[in-house]
Amino acid sequence: MTSRSPSIAAAQASSLADVDTGFDLRAECTRLLFQGAQVPACLMLVIGVICVLLLRHHASPLELGVWWLSVTALALMRLHQARAVRRTPDAELAAPRWKTFFTFGSIAAALSLAYAILRLVPPDDFSVQVMSYGLIGSVVLIASIAYAVNLRAFFFFAVPCLLPAGLGLVTSPYPLQHGWGELTLVLLGTLSIVAWQINRLIGSNLVQRQQNAGLIQVLQRARADAEGLNTELAHEVQQRRRAEQELRDAYEGLEQRVVERTAELARAACDLSQSETRLNLALEASGLGLWDWNLAEGSVHHSRMAIRFGVGEPENSHPLRPEVHPDDLLPVRQALIDHLKGRTDVYVAEYRARTPDGPWLWIEDRGQAIERDEQGRVRRMIGTRRDITATRQQIEQQRLAATVFEAAREGIVILDDQYRVLAINEACCTLSGFTRDELLGRRVTRLFASEATRARYGEMREMLERDGSWQGEQLELRKNGETYPQWLQMRVVHDEAGRIANIVGFLTDLTIRRQVEERLRYLTHYDELTGLANRSLLKERLDEACQRVRRSGRNLAVLHLDLDRFKTLNESLGHEIADELLKEIARRISQVLPDADTLARLSGDEFVVLLEAYGSLSGLVHLGTRLLKRIRQPVIVDGHELVVSASIGATLMPDNAREAIVLLRQADTAMQHAKHLGGNTLQFFTDRLQLASVETLQLENQLRKALDEDQLEVFYQPRMRLADDYIDAAEALVRWRHPHQGLIAPGHFIPLAEETGLIIPLGETVLRKACAQARRWQQDGTGEIRVSVNLSAKQLRQGNLVTLVRQVLDDTGLPARLLELELTESQLLDDVENAITTCRQLRELGVSLAIDDFGTGYSSLSYLKRFPVDYVKIDRAFVAELDQCGEDAAIVRAIIAMAHSLELKVVAEGVETEPQRDFLRAQGCDEIQGYLLSPPVEAVRFVQLLR
Repeated sequence: MTSRSPSIAAAQASSLADVDTGFDLRAECTRLLFQGAQVPACLMLVIGVICVLLLRHHASPLELGVWWLSVTALALMRLHQARAVRRTPDAELAAPRWKTFFTFGSIAAALSLAYAILRLVPPDDFSVQVMSYGLIGSVVLIASIAYAVNLRAFFFFAVPCLLPAGLGLVTSPYPLQHGWGELTLVLLGTLSIVAWQINRLIGSNLVQRQQNAGLIQVLQRARADAEGLNTELAHEVQQRRRAEQELRDAYEGLEQRVVERTAELARAACDLSQSETRLNLALEASGLGLWDWNLAEGSVHHSRMAIRFGVGEPENSHPLRPEVHPDDLLPVRQALIDHLKGRTDVYVAEYRARTPDGPWLWIEDRGQAIERDEQGRVRRMIGTRRDITATRQQIEQQRLAATVFEAAREGIVILDDQYRVLAINEACCTLSGFTRDELLGRRVTRLFASEATRARYGEMREMLERDGSWQGEQLELRKNGETYPQWLQMRVVHDEAGRIANIVGFLTDLTIRRQVEERLRYLTHYDELTGLANRSLLKERLDEACQRVRRSGRNLAVLHLDLDRFKTLNESLGHEIADELLKEIARRISQVLPDADTLARLSGDEFVVLLEAYGSLSGLVHLGTRLLKRIRQPVIVDGHELVVSASIGATLMPDNAREAIVLLRQADTAMQHAKHLGGNTLQFFTDRLQLASVETLQLENQLRKALDEDQLEVFYQPRMRLADDYIDAAEALVRWRHPHQGLIAPGHFIPLAEETGLIIPLGETVLRKACAQARRWQQDGTGEIRVSVNLSAKQLRQGNLVTLVRQVLDDTGLPARLLELELTESQLLDDVENAITTCRQLRELGVSLAIDDFGTGYSSLSYLKRFPVDYVKIDRAFVAELDQCGEDAAIVRAIIAMAHSLELKVVAEGVETEPQRDFLRAQGCDEIQGYLLSPPVEAVRFVQLLR
């Protein structure tokens, strides 16, 4: 199965937390409260009049009139507040006073209804009670559902209305009112559960809406930032181009002047003083240093290098050996050698040199040999040196700007003031389909190929010249005639005089964005894996179907389908195969139910089908049977032949309910009942299922409370060694001492604990109590009693069982040899390798291990010999009929012989008679356990039994 990672949703919610989305969650909740209160208010007006007419012979006119006036005033005030809320802005609506108004109005309305129930309705007229309580109950039901948007508002209405009324009726001296009081209290509890579910769903919806608003705000802000960056980039490119041109012009002019001065110096030695003066002036202006290298004497004369290059005073003689960067040393040396050997006319080298204060500078050396000997060897060289660090940095920045210009994903075009193309990047060529040669120097209208764009070209130019910018979305044409949605932004760049120098345009292809938007719209309503409607669309369609059914009087069937044992298949074969199976099941449902009004996938392996005007009930049963049969047909996925079944729960409207959320809950309850019956069946919702579901929920809550309040006790059933009739072990069995129902057997709550996951803390509680008790017996001299504790499959799969056992032994101080852990065959064979590893780690702690209920599972000898266990416990089903059935006796003998051959000890459970004990003793059974010795008893009675 595929699902969205919870960690990604949390990251998105966190990134939107600081964004002002314009969506006030508190204001929206308040608005929903007041809008939902209009129907109950109108209903109060109508029912107030009916109750006055109905009760006019049973209550005093003054009391009845005052009550009617108060009810009418409260209803009109609530309607007036609802109209005022529509015109109130969110900022004001989020203020606490609105919820305060609502709360006081709810309490007043609730007390007025409770007053009518307790004071106005006659206590001895059943027919009037039915009409009056029915009308008031309808107001309470509708108002409670409407107020469920805010649990505080719900409880401030429901509790003042129903709790005093229920208690007053229950304690009334009139027996006829006792049943009404109990019904009122049941209604209060049911409405509380319904209100909690509605509040959770509405709250999730409002949070999702707030997150969506925040995402839109972030996208808009990102787009504005991108526009600003694009504008800055265009301005920066223009400035760098101008700087580069100016630098190039200055450099070329300066270089020309330096060459001319150097040549004049060589040709006119007699005019050295005047040339040197002019050269110094040039050097002053250019920042150049001058060096004169006498190779014959090995000396260098230099000037104007003291400040920048850290060499001595002007005209000072010093060997000029700058520290050249290792990467540049070889190129500099090669350039110098080439010039000295006459291969080049001018010596030119650019390299990095370290200054005395540490940083590296880019240096340019230019020089020429001006004197050679008879053999052609250079005797003297003159040249210049300058710092080109800033120039290299500018070149690097220009290169980076050009790289950014070319690498930009958006198309960028730069125009002159006549709207001719000066430069374009590769993205623009790709976007338009034209080459650079086809666009450079041409009018920008060549890029605007669509008729709509050309028609408003004049408007675009007018807005650019007036406002300095233009942007908009348009449907544009590529060179090959293909159309695509385009977002165009154009901005004007002015020169120093304020005149238009350039226009920069940014072109963005919106095709992918439109596809993403379309995809998001699709995923909002449809399941990505199966293509069926998702939960959101199902809720919307179910609400619409319920409204149509209520208007037309037709019927509606809701089918909730869940695959049987799909989790096991998913864990064993992997998500990919499970996803392919789900797609095939969705296809089969669509084939069997082509006329279904809605097919939806809720989550995982759950599907929902809506059938309007389904015809007869027998036809619906036939349709469900066909669907189950089609699903049961084998599926070939990646070489695996899979056969799966499904459980279907169905509910009907209006027979069972009239509200969408109630229908879904009823269908789910019926589906769960179908699963409890073994799966591969269709079950319809009944009131009995609803009652059982409520009882299960109550039992689960009570069991959680029992764990918190330490209501669970551990009983101990002794185990006796047959060799010497000595009791040295006991099995720890949990019992629930309920404060109202007394002692509850484990068969009533252990299955529920397994289903809800409460078996994990329950098992730890039993383990701790049993170990602590065995340690007390050891310390007070009772004896070293080995306690045997049953483990659940969930505890074995949890992964920290060994750590838990080690910690419990350390906390209680019980030696590991006095603890025995029992596991069933099915638990061991569920995950063989993991079970073997866990059992070996427990054995290394010194804990004994036993296989419980042996003989009822696979009883595989090949597996049994791999598990490091100490005991095999024969199931009570074989021991119970040892006296009547020869087959059971043979099985018991075989189990004992097989266990002894593997050097394991055998414990027989359920021994209740002496002939059973004698038979087991004769067959060499090691220990027995059962009612023949004692039923499970408290620790105190177990000690008495030992004595």
